[in-house]
Amino acid sequence: MKGIYSALMCSFDEQGNVNEKGLREIVRYNIDVSKVDGLYVNGSTGENFMISTEQKKQIFEIVKDEAGDAVKLIAQIGSLNMEEAVELAQFATDVGYDAISAVTPFYYKFDFEEIKDYYFTILENVDNDLIIYSIPALTGVNMSLDQFGELFEHDKVIGVKFTAPDFFLLERLRHAYPDKLIYSGFDEMLLSASVLKVDGAIGSTFNVNGVRARQIMELAQKGQIDEAREIQKVTNDLISAILDNGLYQTIKEILKYKGVSAGVCRKPMKTLDEDGVARAKQITKKYL
Repeated sequence: MKGIYSALMCSFDEQGNVNEKGLREIVRYNIDVSKVDGLYVNGSTGENFMISTEQKKQIFEIVKDEAGDAVKLIAQIGSLNMEEAVELAQFATDVGYDAISAVTPFYYKFDFEEIKDYYFTILENVDNDLIIYSIPALTGVNMSLDQFGELFEHDKVIGVKFTAPDFFLLERLRHAYPDKLIYSGFDEMLLSASVLKVDGAIGSTFNVNGVRARQIMELAQKGQIDEAREIQKVTNDLISAILDNGLYQTIKEILKYKGVSAGVCRKPMKTLDEDGVARAKQITKKYL
């Protein structure tokens, strides 16, 4: 389960329906061109929190059918609706996903006991391993080392997608739990996380920049920090350009420029205007 995972994009049509052909092409591009080790399906990058339960199931099924056993698959099933989270966890497990993942419950100010009960309730109802998805900037949930430890006591909680700039906590986690999987969640901080010996990384830009991500991690693991830093610099130039133009929209336009039917983002996300599309093409030509 170690390595580089794309936070998988999903292709939608103008009406917000899943574009199966485009989704299959995105999966193939990630495997064949970006050379990722795995796919993290129905996370933030997949616009998960704007789609229905049935669409989530449809995506899980299509991705598994297209990817087969070529790469590892992690299903993000987290939801504020506990019944949906359990239903999706069971569905993804039955379809054949290697692990499930769940974002910490958000919006309402849940205390840690409620968060712990959320994770353990999911695991009571499914026979699969679980990866915590910690992204405090979007959920408002900041867990301590001890709280992570309480979750890690469950033998089916195998790791965490750590999407936070708290490298002190990251180092403490790595030291305290050497046998748990830790995935870096910030593409622009991959080198720093790799130096702290994370097991892998899960990122949006890996849909188009997976090869560089692998180079950064492997060079860091070999102690070739200067070489890794040069690749991280180019990567961050790319990321800055993408963010300035619109994250998900620009990645989809890059994929389109590469011949992939990446579709559009679901509303209320905006569609790039002509200038935005032109900038996306310039970014592709310059960096990819």
